Amino acid sequence: MEFAIRPICLKDAPDINEIRRMSGVMENILGIPSETVSNNERFISNMDGNAHEFVAVIADESGKEKVIGCAGLNVYASPRMRHSAGIGIMVHKAYQGMGVGQKLMEGVLDLADNWLMLVRVELTVYTDNEKAIRLYEKMGFVREGVKRKAAIRRGQYADEYIMARIRND
Repeated sequence: MEFAIRPICLKDAPDINEIRRMSGVMENILGIPSETVSNNERFISNMDGNAHEFVAVIADESGKEKVIGCAGLNVYASPRMRHSAGIGIMVHKAYQGMGVGQKLMEGVLDLADNWLMLVRVELTVYTDNEKAIRLYEKMGFVREGVKRKAAIRRGQYADEYIMARIRND
């Protein structure tokens, strides 16, 4: 399957909203069923110089781009934390396990390492999301701890791993 990685733009908001509300995705991110396209448009419009978002796109039957995943790198604004950033990622349910997540992660980590010279990149992941954990570990992330009852998911509190990748060079 061929897909491209590019920076996010406002026209991506409807596709991103669809993915964020999708069963099989929403449970593993902080999306909620009532999220609207305008919420996503507002997020994209309000991105500052510390926010770096990429989308994975394919051409649909009519040749129009369709977003199948996205990943963001957010550099912390505090002067004492400017060496660090957080990552968020999601992939459309129909395209999971096809390398989309890995390519998105490679893109944000290239930005972190070779353009922003970040030392620490961190993320959180639900402790039962084994596929995501395997990807993160493959990309050099290690578990640093457990954040207990970190979020509500399907009416229950869920634990998250705190994972980070530290550059020592």
